[in-house]
Amino acid sequence: MPPRKIIIDTDPGQDDAVAILLALASPEEIEVLGITAVAGNVPLTLTERNARIVCELAGKPDTKVFAGCDAPIARKLITAEHVHGKTGLDGPTLRDPTMPLQDRHGVDFIIDTLRRAPAGTVTLCPLGPLTNIATALDRAPDIASRIQEIVLMGGAYFEVGNITPAAEFNIHVDPEAARMVFACGAPITVMPLDVTHKALVTAPRNDAFRAMGSPVGVAVAEMTDFFERFDKEKYGNAGAPLHDPCVTAYLIQPELFTGRHINVEIETQSELTLGMTVADWWRVSGRAPNAMFMGDIDADGFFELLTNRLSRL
Repeated sequence: MPPRKIIIDTDPGQDDAVAILLALASPEEIEVLGITAVAGNVPLTLTERNARIVCELAGKPDTKVFAGCDAPIARKLITAEHVHGKTGLDGPTLRDPTMPLQDRHGVDFIIDTLRRAPAGTVTLCPLGPLTNIATALDRAPDIASRIQEIVLMGGAYFEVGNITPAAEFNIHVDPEAARMVFACGAPITVMPLDVTHKALVTAPRNDAFRAMGSPVGVAVAEMTDFFERFDKEKYGNAGAPLHDPCVTAYLIQPELFTGRHINVEIETQSELTLGMTVADWWRVSGRAPNAMFMGDIDADGFFELLTNRLSRL
Protein backbone atom coordinates (compact mmCIF):
# COMPACT_ATOMS: atom_id res chain seq x y z
CA MET A 1 0.00 0.00 0.00
CA PRO A 2 1.18 3.55 -0.65
CA PRO A 3 2.00 5.64 2.42
CA ARG A 4 -0.87 7.44 4.09
CA LYS A 5 -0.88 11.19 3.39
CA ILE A 6 -1.22 13.22 6.58
CA ILE A 7 -1.13 16.75 7.95
CA ILE A 8 0.16 16.97 11.51
CA ASP A 9 -1.49 19.77 13.50
CA THR A 10 0.51 20.34 16.66
CA ASP A 11 1.60 22.47 19.63
CA PRO A 12 5.01 20.99 20.52
CA GLY A 13 5.41 19.91 23.50
CA GLN A 14 7.87 17.10 24.14
CA ASP A 15 5.35 14.34 23.41
CA ASP A 16 4.29 16.15 20.21
CA ALA A 17 7.95 16.15 19.23
CA VAL A 18 8.16 12.38 19.63
CA ALA A 19 4.98 11.96 17.57
CA ILE A 20 6.49 14.05 14.76
CA LEU A 21 9.77 12.12 14.92
CA LEU A 22 7.91 8.81 14.66
CA ALA A 23 6.01 10.03 11.60
CA LEU A 24 9.14 11.32 9.87
CA ALA A 25 10.91 8.03 10.60
CA SER A 26 8.15 5.98 8.94
CA PRO A 27 8.00 6.90 5.24
CA GLU A 28 6.75 3.45 4.25
CA GLU A 29 3.47 4.07 6.06
CA ILE A 30 3.27 7.86 6.38
CA GLU A 31 3.82 10.80 4.02
CA VAL A 32 3.85 14.05 5.97
CA LEU A 33 2.41 16.67 3.61
CA GLY A 34 3.02 19.43 6.12
CA ILE A 35 2.93 20.43 9.77
CA THR A 36 0.61 23.16 11.02
CA ALA A 37 1.37 24.74 14.37
CA VAL A 38 -1.29 25.94 16.80
CA ALA A 39 -1.16 27.72 20.15
CA GLY A 40 -1.54 25.31 23.04
CA ASN A 41 1.19 23.91 25.25
CA VAL A 42 3.03 27.18 24.63
CA PRO A 43 2.18 30.24 22.47
CA LEU A 44 2.25 30.01 18.68
CA THR A 45 5.61 31.76 18.30
CA LEU A 46 7.15 28.84 20.19
CA THR A 47 5.08 25.99 18.75
CA GLU A 48 5.95 26.86 15.16
CA ARG A 49 9.59 27.23 16.16
CA ASN A 50 9.54 23.93 18.01
CA ALA A 51 8.02 22.14 15.03
CA ARG A 52 10.92 23.33 12.88
CA ILE A 53 13.45 22.34 15.54
CA VAL A 54 12.04 18.81 15.55
CA CYS A 55 12.12 18.52 11.77
CA GLU A 56 15.77 19.51 11.75
CA LEU A 57 16.53 17.11 14.61
CA ALA A 58 15.04 14.36 12.44
CA GLY A 59 17.17 15.41 9.49
CA LYS A 60 14.06 16.43 7.54
CA PRO A 61 14.49 20.19 6.95
CA ASP A 62 12.44 20.05 3.75
CA THR A 63 9.26 19.39 5.73
CA LYS A 64 6.81 22.26 5.31
CA VAL A 65 5.86 23.97 8.58
CA PHE A 66 3.07 26.54 8.77
CA ALA A 67 1.91 28.80 11.60
CA GLY A 68 -1.80 28.60 12.30
CA CYS A 69 -4.09 30.14 14.91
CA ASP A 70 -2.58 31.94 17.88
CA ALA A 71 -5.64 31.79 20.16
CA PRO A 72 -8.76 29.66 20.69
CA ILE A 73 -11.92 30.50 18.78
CA ALA A 74 -13.80 32.13 21.66
CA ARG A 75 -11.54 32.09 24.74
CA LYS A 76 -8.24 33.26 26.12
CA LEU A 77 -5.34 30.90 25.57
CA ILE A 78 -4.42 28.50 28.37
CA THR A 79 -0.87 27.14 28.15
CA ALA A 80 1.06 24.40 29.94
CA GLU A 81 4.55 25.67 30.70
CA HIS A 82 4.19 24.04 34.12
CA VAL A 83 4.47 20.71 32.31
CA HIS A 84 6.60 21.42 29.23
CA GLY A 85 8.79 24.29 30.42
CA LYS A 86 9.16 27.81 29.10
CA THR A 87 10.09 26.75 25.57
CA GLY A 88 7.76 23.75 25.34
CA LEU A 89 10.78 21.54 24.59
CA ASP A 90 12.71 22.01 27.82
CA GLY A 91 15.13 19.23 28.69
CA PRO A 92 17.60 18.75 25.83
CA THR A 93 19.79 21.46 24.36
CA LEU A 94 18.46 21.94 20.83
CA ARG A 95 19.73 24.25 18.12
CA ASP A 96 17.64 27.12 16.82
CA PRO A 97 16.01 26.20 13.52
CA THR A 98 17.39 27.44 10.23
CA MET A 99 14.69 26.01 7.95
CA PRO A 100 12.08 28.58 6.95
CA LEU A 101 8.56 28.94 8.22
CA GLN A 102 6.17 28.80 5.26
CA ASP A 103 4.49 32.09 4.32
CA ARG A 104 0.94 30.73 4.14
CA HIS A 105 -1.35 30.45 7.14
CA GLY A 106 -1.72 26.90 8.42
CA VAL A 107 -5.51 26.96 8.04
CA ASP A 108 -5.18 27.93 4.37
CA PHE A 109 -2.75 25.07 3.86
CA ILE A 110 -5.22 22.59 5.38
CA ILE A 111 -8.08 23.86 3.21
CA ASP A 112 -6.08 24.00 -0.02
CA THR A 113 -4.53 20.56 0.52
CA LEU A 114 -7.88 18.88 1.12
CA ARG A 115 -9.44 20.58 -1.89
CA ARG A 116 -6.62 19.68 -4.26
CA ALA A 117 -6.13 16.08 -3.19
CA PRO A 118 -8.60 13.38 -4.26
CA ALA A 119 -11.38 13.08 -1.71
CA GLY A 120 -10.66 10.59 1.05
CA THR A 121 -6.88 10.60 0.67
CA VAL A 122 -5.67 13.05 3.37
CA THR A 123 -5.76 12.34 7.10
CA LEU A 124 -5.61 15.12 9.70
CA CYS A 125 -3.62 14.37 12.85
CA PRO A 126 -4.28 16.97 15.56
CA LEU A 127 -2.00 16.66 18.58
CA GLY A 128 -3.10 19.84 20.35
CA PRO A 129 -6.13 22.10 20.65
CA LEU A 130 -8.43 21.76 17.64
CA THR A 131 -8.48 25.46 16.72
CA ASN A 132 -6.84 25.12 13.29
CA ILE A 133 -9.01 22.18 12.26
CA ALA A 134 -12.25 23.84 13.38
CA THR A 135 -11.32 27.12 11.73
CA ALA A 136 -10.66 25.30 8.46
CA LEU A 137 -14.02 23.52 8.69
CA ASP A 138 -15.77 26.81 9.46
CA ARG A 139 -14.18 28.65 6.53
CA ALA A 140 -14.57 25.76 4.08
CA PRO A 141 -17.40 23.39 5.09
CA ASP A 142 -16.90 21.45 1.85
CA ILE A 143 -13.65 19.94 3.11
CA ALA A 144 -15.38 17.81 5.76
CA SER A 145 -16.48 15.24 3.20
CA ARG A 146 -12.98 15.16 1.69
CA ILE A 147 -11.16 14.13 4.89
CA GLN A 148 -10.07 10.50 5.00
CA GLU A 149 -9.97 10.49 8.81
CA ILE A 150 -9.22 12.73 11.76
CA VAL A 151 -6.96 10.91 14.24
CA LEU A 152 -6.52 13.06 17.33
CA MET A 153 -5.10 13.01 20.81
CA GLY A 154 -7.56 14.46 23.29
CA GLY A 155 -10.30 13.85 25.79
CA ALA A 156 -10.89 11.12 28.33
CA TYR A 157 -13.60 8.94 29.80
CA PHE A 158 -12.39 6.70 32.63
CA GLU A 159 -9.39 8.98 33.31
CA VAL A 160 -11.69 12.05 33.30
CA GLY A 161 -9.33 15.05 33.17
CA ASN A 162 -5.77 16.29 33.54
CA ILE A 163 -6.17 20.09 33.42
CA THR A 164 -9.47 20.25 35.33
CA PRO A 165 -11.25 17.50 37.25
CA ALA A 166 -13.42 16.88 34.19
CA ALA A 167 -11.41 17.86 31.12
CA GLU A 168 -8.29 16.90 29.20
CA PHE A 169 -5.99 19.79 28.22
CA ASN A 170 -6.31 19.81 24.42
CA ILE A 171 -10.11 19.82 24.50
CA HIS A 172 -10.36 22.23 27.43
CA VAL A 173 -8.18 24.86 25.73
CA ASP A 174 -10.67 25.26 22.86
CA PRO A 175 -13.90 23.39 23.60
CA GLU A 176 -15.82 25.28 20.92
CA ALA A 177 -13.34 24.08 18.32
CA ALA A 178 -13.58 20.52 19.59
CA ARG A 179 -17.36 20.63 19.43
CA MET A 180 -17.21 21.72 15.78
CA VAL A 181 -14.77 18.99 14.87
CA PHE A 182 -16.73 16.19 16.52
CA ALA A 183 -19.86 17.38 14.73
CA CYS A 184 -18.29 17.68 11.26
CA GLY A 185 -19.23 14.22 10.01
CA ALA A 186 -15.73 13.08 9.06
CA PRO A 187 -14.47 9.74 10.43
CA ILE A 188 -12.78 10.42 13.79
CA THR A 189 -10.46 8.28 15.89
CA VAL A 190 -9.65 9.49 19.40
CA MET A 191 -6.62 8.71 21.56
CA PRO A 192 -7.85 9.79 25.01
CA LEU A 193 -6.06 9.78 28.34
CA ASP A 194 -7.52 6.32 28.91
CA VAL A 195 -5.03 5.06 26.30
CA THR A 196 -2.14 7.48 26.67
CA HIS A 197 -1.86 7.00 30.43
CA LYS A 198 -0.99 3.38 29.67
CA ALA A 199 1.88 4.40 27.37
CA LEU A 200 4.32 5.09 30.21
CA VAL A 201 7.99 5.83 29.65
CA THR A 202 9.41 3.67 32.42
CA ALA A 203 13.12 3.82 33.24
CA PRO A 204 14.02 0.81 31.04
CA ARG A 205 12.07 2.26 28.12
CA ASN A 206 13.80 5.61 28.46
CA ASP A 207 17.16 3.87 28.79
CA ALA A 208 16.47 2.25 25.42
CA PHE A 209 16.05 5.70 23.85
CA ARG A 210 19.26 6.97 25.43
CA ALA A 211 21.17 3.83 24.44
CA MET A 212 20.67 4.67 20.76
CA GLY A 213 23.43 7.22 21.22
CA SER A 214 22.05 9.32 18.37
CA PRO A 215 21.01 12.97 18.70
CA VAL A 216 17.37 11.87 18.36
CA GLY A 217 17.61 9.10 20.96
CA VAL A 218 19.39 11.29 23.49
CA ALA A 219 17.03 14.23 22.91
CA VAL A 220 13.94 12.04 23.39
CA ALA A 221 15.39 10.62 26.61
CA GLU A 222 16.20 14.11 27.90
CA MET A 223 12.72 15.39 26.97
CA THR A 224 11.18 12.57 28.97
CA ASP A 225 13.54 13.18 31.86
CA PHE A 226 12.22 16.74 31.99
CA PHE A 227 8.48 16.35 31.78
CA GLU A 228 8.17 13.09 33.70
CA ARG A 229 8.86 14.91 36.96
CA PHE A 230 5.44 16.54 36.67
CA ASP A 231 3.51 13.41 35.79
CA LYS A 232 5.27 11.20 38.32
CA GLU A 233 4.40 13.61 41.10
CA LYS A 234 0.84 14.09 39.87
CA TYR A 235 -0.13 10.49 39.14
CA GLY A 236 2.36 8.46 41.15
CA ASN A 237 3.20 6.40 38.07
CA ALA A 238 6.45 4.70 37.16
CA GLY A 239 6.96 7.10 34.25
CA ALA A 240 5.45 9.81 32.11
CA PRO A 241 2.74 9.08 29.53
CA LEU A 242 3.64 9.63 25.89
CA HIS A 243 0.32 11.02 24.73
CA ASP A 244 0.73 12.24 21.17
CA PRO A 245 2.85 9.45 19.66
CA CYS A 246 -0.20 7.22 20.07
CA VAL A 247 -1.70 9.05 17.09
CA THR A 248 1.26 8.29 14.87
CA ALA A 249 1.57 4.72 16.12
CA TYR A 250 -2.09 4.10 15.23
CA LEU A 251 -1.40 5.09 11.61
CA ILE A 252 1.46 2.59 11.45
CA GLN A 253 0.11 -0.30 13.57
CA PRO A 254 -3.60 0.18 14.30
CA GLU A 255 -3.75 -3.28 15.84
CA LEU A 256 -1.92 -1.89 18.88
CA PHE A 257 -5.17 -0.17 19.93
CA THR A 258 -8.69 -1.27 20.82
CA GLY A 259 -11.78 0.84 21.38
CA ARG A 260 -15.45 1.41 20.65
CA HIS A 261 -17.35 3.36 18.01
CA ILE A 262 -19.47 5.64 20.19
CA ASN A 263 -20.99 9.08 20.48
CA VAL A 264 -18.75 11.83 21.85
CA GLU A 265 -20.08 15.29 22.70
CA ILE A 266 -18.09 18.27 24.01
CA GLU A 267 -19.28 20.35 26.96
CA THR A 268 -18.98 24.09 26.25
CA GLN A 269 -21.29 25.66 28.83
CA SER A 270 -20.67 24.37 32.35
CA GLU A 271 -17.98 26.01 34.46
CA LEU A 272 -17.44 22.74 36.29
CA THR A 273 -17.12 20.46 33.27
CA LEU A 274 -16.01 22.83 30.49
CA GLY A 275 -14.18 20.86 27.81
CA MET A 276 -15.34 17.48 29.04
CA THR A 277 -15.57 14.76 26.39
CA VAL A 278 -18.93 13.22 27.19
CA ALA A 279 -18.14 9.79 25.79
CA ASP A 280 -21.09 7.39 25.63
CA TRP A 281 -18.87 4.37 26.31
CA TRP A 282 -21.81 2.25 27.50
CA ARG A 283 -24.05 3.40 24.62
CA VAL A 284 -26.86 4.59 26.88
CA SER A 285 -27.67 7.98 25.29
CA GLY A 286 -29.22 6.82 22.05
CA ARG A 287 -27.09 9.37 20.20
CA ALA A 288 -25.51 8.28 16.93
CA PRO A 289 -21.83 7.23 17.13
CA ASN A 290 -19.44 9.81 15.72
CA ALA A 291 -15.99 8.62 16.83
CA MET A 292 -13.85 5.54 17.38
CA PHE A 293 -12.88 6.13 21.00
CA MET A 294 -9.86 4.06 21.96
CA GLY A 295 -9.72 2.42 25.37
CA ASP A 296 -6.59 0.28 25.47
CA ILE A 297 -3.09 -0.06 24.03
CA ASP A 298 -0.46 -2.77 23.72
CA ALA A 299 2.16 -0.69 25.52
CA ASP A 300 5.04 -3.08 24.94
CA GLY A 301 4.28 -3.21 21.23
CA PHE A 302 3.97 0.57 21.15
CA PHE A 303 7.41 1.13 22.69
CA GLU A 304 8.97 -1.55 20.50
CA LEU A 305 7.67 0.29 17.43
CA LEU A 306 8.76 3.66 18.78
CA THR A 307 12.28 2.53 19.67
CA ASN A 308 12.80 0.72 16.37
CA ARG A 309 11.63 3.64 14.26
CA LEU A 310 13.45 6.39 16.18
CA SER A 311 16.67 4.40 15.80
CA ARG A 312 16.41 5.09 12.05
CA LEU A 313 16.89 8.83 12.49
